[in-house]
Order: sequence, then structure tokens, then C-alpha cells
Amino acid sequence: MNLNQRASGVLLHVTSLPGPHGIGDFGPDAYRFVDWLASAGQRLWQWLPTTPIGPGNSPYQSVSAFAGSPLMVALEPLVERGWLRLDTVPDFDASRVDFGRIVPWRMDRLREAFAGFERQALASDRAALAEWQAAQAHWLDDYTLFMALETAHGGQPWWTWDDGLRRRLKKPLAAARAQHAAEIGFWAWVQWCFDTQAAALKAYANARDVHLMGDLPIFIAHHSADCWARPELYYLDEQCQPTVVAGVPPDVFTALGQRWGNPLYRWEKMKKEDFAWWSARIRRAMDQADVFRIDHFRGFAGYYEIPASCPTAVEGTWKPGPGKALFEAIERALGPLPIIAEDLGLVTPDVIELLEATGFPRMKIVQFAFGDDGTHEFLPHNYDPNTVVYTGTHDNDTVRGWWATATPREREYACCYMACGEHDIHWGMIRAAANSVSNLAVFPLQDVLGLGPEHRMNLPGSLGDHNWSWRFGWEMLGPEPARVLGLITAAAGRGPFELLKLPA
Repeated sequence: MNLNQRASGVLLHVTSLPGPHGIGDFGPDAYRFVDWLASAGQRLWQWLPTTPIGPGNSPYQSVSAFAGSPLMVALEPLVERGWLRLDTVPDFDASRVDFGRIVPWRMDRLREAFAGFERQALASDRAALAEWQAAQAHWLDDYTLFMALETAHGGQPWWTWDDGLRRRLKKPLAAARAQHAAEIGFWAWVQWCFDTQAAALKAYANARDVHLMGDLPIFIAHHSADCWARPELYYLDEQCQPTVVAGVPPDVFTALGQRWGNPLYRWEKMKKEDFAWWSARIRRAMDQADVFRIDHFRGFAGYYEIPASCPTAVEGTWKPGPGKALFEAIERALGPLPIIAEDLGLVTPDVIELLEATGFPRMKIVQFAFGDDGTHEFLPHNYDPNTVVYTGTHDNDTVRGWWATATPREREYACCYMACGEHDIHWGMIRAAANSVSNLAVFPLQDVLGLGPEHRMNLPGSLGDHNWSWRFGWEMLGPEPARVLGLITAAAGRGPFELLKLPA
């Protein structure tokens, strides 16, 4: 996708789609949503990370930076192939993902489907799986063994495993591959299903001029196949524990800062390998999406290092990141990079220098714009074309939620600026974003539907079932949101002008 074209789209994670099996996936409802986007003149569908979920059901703390989430594998195609029978389906909540019920139920169905594949798959299917495994072996071999060993150890983290497995000694690894061959085969098959279904959905969307935008977290999780497979790339001690971890310093919102706990990269070691791990990771992202956002982009310019012994982020220090050398190496390996830089937060001169050197589009959030005067950088009239504007992201409240907690001054300024009121604040903010000079504009589906704070996707720094669990129902859409969104984007030059249906 050309990031310089004028277009707009919708932010909706795959898991938020409707569907009968408890969580959104790559099934029929995903194709229906592509059709809805096309009818509304939208050319982008942005997802959150599609890697397996981690602690707190977060897609940003995954066991693999390369694997796809088993929960997104649609069951309908497995039934159609004769690998799975679904005689009964529990009555799942249509408005929320109940991960405690969904995860074991769906994993059991995948194991049943794998058994069906083993019994009756066509020779062509087996050949396709084998060919795919060979092509993905550079990450798949470690991931599938990691998952098999995690299963065998009852979910315990890899640094508690037997010493030979923890330190990846040759003979113990070979013995484990032989002992757990069936389990390894299952996890490989699941990933093949994920890739096959994701590729089919991408082809369908692209054929309708809808492009997929992925999301790439900057850091990896400590308990992950990535950290286990290449521990020398991270700051770990002899017990495989991080000596320093990632986070952000204290600010006006968080007095103690944020201690994320991710292990930090040994950038000097990665550089000696010409950043090959990153090139492989970006290649994988480019296979699955037309464009992707990199979360916490400022960490490539300078990152905040917190001693692992510190329970908060108060004692951290800033360290230099790899800078433009990383992206130059990736471009040498892969060519031009369709990257959007998430540059929210503390933007220092080194971050600006890196953004200018790479040329990647930056992000703007309209919700942030009304706390000052007309010079505020997040006001749409101050944007640069090489930006992506959002009404809000998955970490923000909905527009209506923002309105409920905004100060009287912010509300008054917003109404004056966008010529709207409380009843249509969401359309006012969408219109302001669409009419800006930003090349790309993205609107969370919650804002298109005018939903309140109870529908937000994530509340950073909080734990609980409310995060990452939101789903919409088709009854919420109706004809009006698509019609109005189509009018706004067409009038702003972001969608087909014919959607305006102006008289001759």
C-alpha cells in the first residue's frame, strides 16, 4: 500500500468481530466486515497484534513474535474440510470474550480438528503443510518445540525447565523433539491453519481495495520462544532472568512510571548480525499485512532501562537505541518498509531525527488536541501530510467516553473547533480527522458507532476481564454508520466520490 495516498479506515481487532464461537476470528464474519468497510468507502482495516495472547489476555505480551494466535483460527473451514464436527456450541457471550471459557474450549476443538486432519487429510493438504513448514522453519521449529515443552511442563516458564532444555543443549533438545513429535506436529498444523486463513482473508480484502494494517510491539515477552531460542540477544543473568527491563519513566499521569518488565535487547549483538532477527520479524509482518504500525517507536532512538530489582520505573535511565542503522539494515534485506511509527509519549530530538531519517509517518490523536490553544500539535490544522490521524487508539477511551471526563474548557473548545455538540461529538471528531491533511485517517469502530466508555478496548495499567474483550454485534451497525462514514470520507477525498450521490 502507498502510505502517501489519501485514505481512511477503521480500527477493529479481529477478536472483536461477531461470530458463534465466543471470539472473533478469520471466519465468515471477517469477510462480511471487509464488505462493510468497502461499502463505507474505507480502504484500511487496522488490527492489534495477531500473535498469541499473553498475561492478562494482552496481545502485546505474546509467547512468540512470529506465531499467529490459535484463537483466530476459524472453525468453519475445519468443519468444511471434514476435520471437525461441531454438533453443539456453548451459548457464549456475544458482547464480551470470556477468555476463561473460550481458550480451553477452542483449543480442544483445534486438537479434535488436528486428529481429523491426521486421519483423513488429502495428500495435497499434507504436501501443502510440509512445504509451508519448510518455508517457515527459521522460526517455526523453535516455536513448536517451545509450545510442546510448555505443555509438558504444565505451563511453567522456560527458565524453570530442566537445565539441558533451559540452556538448549543439543542432546536434550534432540530427545525432546523425538519425545514430543506429536505435540510439535499439532502446533505446526495450527500455525499452518492460521497462515492459510489469514492469507485468504487478505486476498479477499485486497481484491476489494481494502488493505490490512498490522501492529508490531517493539519488545518481546520474557516467557517466549524468542527469548528462549536466542537468550544471548537479551540482558539475562546466569539464571536466565532479566537484569534490566523495559518501561517508561514517571510523568504527570503516573507518579511511579510504568514498569513493563520486558527483557531489553542487546542491540550491539544484533548489529553484529546485521539485525537479521529484526529483518526476519519484519518479513513475517509484511507477509500478513499491507502496512503495519510499530508500537513505542521512540524506543529505537532511545529506550528507558529499569533495573530488574526495582519494583517501579522510578530508578530507570535512558539508553541509546539502534537508530537508523536498524532500518537501513532491514531495507537492505527487504526493500521499502510500509511502517507507521507510533511516536506518542515523550518525543525528544533524537526521536524526531530518527523519524526524519526513516520518513515513516507519525501518529496524531484528535482527543489530545483541546487542552491548550490553536498551536497545539494535535489540532488537525497543524498536521503534516506524512501522518496518520486517529480519533483515539485502543488505549484511549471512546470519543463519548472522552467527552464524559473532559473539562468544561475542553468540551467548549472542541465544540467550537468541530462545530458539533454532545449528541454528535463522535462524528465531529471523525470529520475533523478526515478533513485534515494527514494522508491516512483511522477511526475505532466504537467511535463510528458513537459508543460510550463501557465499550473501550483497553485501560492501560489496569487488570481485569474488561481489557481486550470487547465485541460488536451486527445489529449495532445498521445502514446509518456506513452511510455517514462514507459521506464524510468521500467529501474529504478519502473514498469514492460517488458515495456523495450529488445531483448532476
